[in-house]
Amino acid sequence: MKILAITQARISSTRFPEKILKTISGESLLEIHIKRIKKSKLITKIIVATTIEPDAKKIIQIAKKQKVDYYQGSINNVLDRFYKASLNENPQWIVRLTSDCPLIDAELIDKVINHAVKNDYDYVSNTLKPTFPDGFDVEVFKYSALKKAFSEAKLLSELEHVTPYIWKNSTFLGGNLFKSDCIMNDIDYSALRLTVDTIDDYELLKQIIQLVGTNESWVTYTKTIVENPDIKKINQMHKRNEGYEKSIMNDKSLDL
Repeated sequence: MKILAITQARISSTRFPEKILKTISGESLLEIHIKRIKKSKLITKIIVATTIEPDAKKIIQIAKKQKVDYYQGSINNVLDRFYKASLNENPQWIVRLTSDCPLIDAELIDKVINHAVKNDYDYVSNTLKPTFPDGFDVEVFKYSALKKAFSEAKLLSELEHVTPYIWKNSTFLGGNLFKSDCIMNDIDYSALRLTVDTIDDYELLKQIIQLVGTNESWVTYTKTIVENPDIKKINQMHKRNEGYEKSIMNDKSLDL
């Protein structure tokens, strides 16, 4: 069984350009991210899905250094980029990750994969009802679900954010196209941010990594924030899913 992890990475972020190339303790955030994905025991291949932009070569260089594959595709149609990155791989399952989650947790990735495969779900994530800190987002879905989304998704938000067509039509949210479930934590930490969308997020990550390093679990990073309120407040003015909310405000169908 082939389980393909695809992580999206681009240079031209509007809110924080070149954020994934920022360094902490001598390593770029993208390097930290890839190294942590590689600790997964279930993923069989990793592809960095980047864009067709001149500066994307910086991302490609990091992918090569980490000995993972890469694919260059559409800047804004990320669903197209994911589908075409997977097209020649013949996977049964796709793991969607994003490079703005540098401290992504491999054990959590494997937990979501296991739940999806064992129960034959079309889609499982830990984001349908968020209880984990922002920055540990994992989505696992069948290749057939990705293929259906690629064929049928029409809204710009569905193309930019890859999975909305799937999860909006999932059984967990009352739909009927995709059998789905959500992994939830006993304690709701969804208000905490360990993602990097802004300079404030980057400053928080620097302080967290300087305290505990880059090889800890999501539990340790979460505990560190909770126990250090001065660090916690650095980025608390930012909301979760700001990018998706912005897309919804400007949404339109390709059929229009």
